[in-house]
Amino acid sequence: MPSKVVAEPIMLDDRAAARLLPPRPARSHKGSFGKLLVIAGSVDYAGAAFLVCTAAGRAGAGLVTLAVPESLQPLFAAKVVEATTLPLPEDDVEEVDPEDAIARILDHDHDALVVGPGLRPSLSITELIRGLLSPDDDGEPAPTVLDAEALRSLATVDGWANDVAARCVLTPHVGEFLRLRAADGHSREKLGDLVFDDAKRLVAARDAARDWGQVVVLKGARSVIAAPDGRTAVAPFENPALASGGTGDVLSGTIGALLAQGLGPFEAAQLGVYLHGMAGEAVRERLGDAGLLASDLTVELPIARKRLAMLGR
Repeated sequence: MPSKVVAEPIMLDDRAAARLLPPRPARSHKGSFGKLLVIAGSVDYAGAAFLVCTAAGRAGAGLVTLAVPESLQPLFAAKVVEATTLPLPEDDVEEVDPEDAIARILDHDHDALVVGPGLRPSLSITELIRGLLSPDDDGEPAPTVLDAEALRSLATVDGWANDVAARCVLTPHVGEFLRLRAADGHSREKLGDLVFDDAKRLVAARDAARDWGQVVVLKGARSVIAAPDGRTAVAPFENPALASGGTGDVLSGTIGALLAQGLGPFEAAQLGVYLHGMAGEAVRERLGDAGLLASDLTVELPIARKRLAMLGR
């Protein structure tokens, strides 16, 4: 278990976020900025996959590939214009064959993964997720963002964290976080108010990151980012306009893109949360506290990044 660092939380601001920006050399090509593989989406939640892929491109990833069950590939290939698609072998319609799907994913060249948004719940998906995160003969698995169905699946597996070899960023909202901690034996009453009590949110995220050995982003107003060694960071944003379906998918794609560009999990999580928050504030300034669509954020992401980059000049 990583040693615990006793330190005050980093209070994120423009300057702190700007220092985390990955470089963009002038003489580069699409392969220079990372290859992200996204495992997301289903018939009922196709939008989640589209949002992750679009956000990843807007956050600077050079190449984005969406992996979906092979029966769904024609649907998704027609929609994800800038991304490519990877068909995953199936046992049945929209039911992946975990062993064959893992083999195909591992054979695909990628620098980072996003797993979970919009996936159809099933035992085969749980097996797929566990297999992707486990040790393999080729070394450490690619760094991975785990969100939505990936988190719900892990919460059903006793001691899941002990079998994870990948360096991960978990991005739970409060409900998902409570489900994961309940599986560890931590009651809602013991954790306290994780919506309004910022001190309890900080402690809960820090303790979970330590226990799981992974970076945790506890989403919500003033999102908390916690590392396994005890470091924490807090974003300043409290934006009710972000309480809209799909905004978490945009965050997952943003963090995934930054992992693919070479940032470490704690750094990618901090910068991803901050860029997402900046994008939300920009939309709020135009539209107010209601009416924000998740797709509005994707347009603002590169503008937010440009603003941070200007600080470093």
